[in-house]
Amino acid sequence: MTSPETTDTDSAPVFTVTRTFLAPRELVFRAWTQPEHLARWMSPAGMTPLGSRLDLRPGGLFHYGLRTPDGQEMWGKWVFREIEAPSRLVFVSSFSDAAGGFARHPMAADWPLETLSTVTFSEQEGRTVLTLTGTPINASETERQTFASALNGMNQGWAGTFAQLDAYLAEAQS
Repeated sequence: MTSPETTDTDSAPVFTVTRTFLAPRELVFRAWTQPEHLARWMSPAGMTPLGSRLDLRPGGLFHYGLRTPDGQEMWGKWVFREIEAPSRLVFVSSFSDAAGGFARHPMAADWPLETLSTVTFSEQEGRTVLTLTGTPINASETERQTFASALNGMNQGWAGTFAQLDAYLAEAQS
């Protein structure tokens, strides 16, 4: 999906968050790549998973749904570009509808339709350092500005999601 305003990622804003987990890299990687793990943590706090499907291969898809506390449904998808177990995932992330098509962000009409995301997993003394980066692709200048203005909010959202991952990893190791 492109428009005359389309820009490349060289000048696009970049979101970056790094978190250390008290778990081995292989477990953290599985938590990001296996449906039974993803269903246990991959949602912002307070949301309920509606189900998902996962085809883990380049060109494959992770499609998932969430229910907000007030009962609204939100859907998202990742289309995988690279999978290097257990060190790296690259995928295009977008909001979706229940059928897996594209959808606009339910609360931000000018949100980019696609974001290129890279997740790296490195092991340090039995812990995993995870770094997630994201940048809009095929985005208009307005969409890029909307993304840039939301960097702090994305940090807060991922902090809550990573807290759930932390709790899940502790449970998975006990």
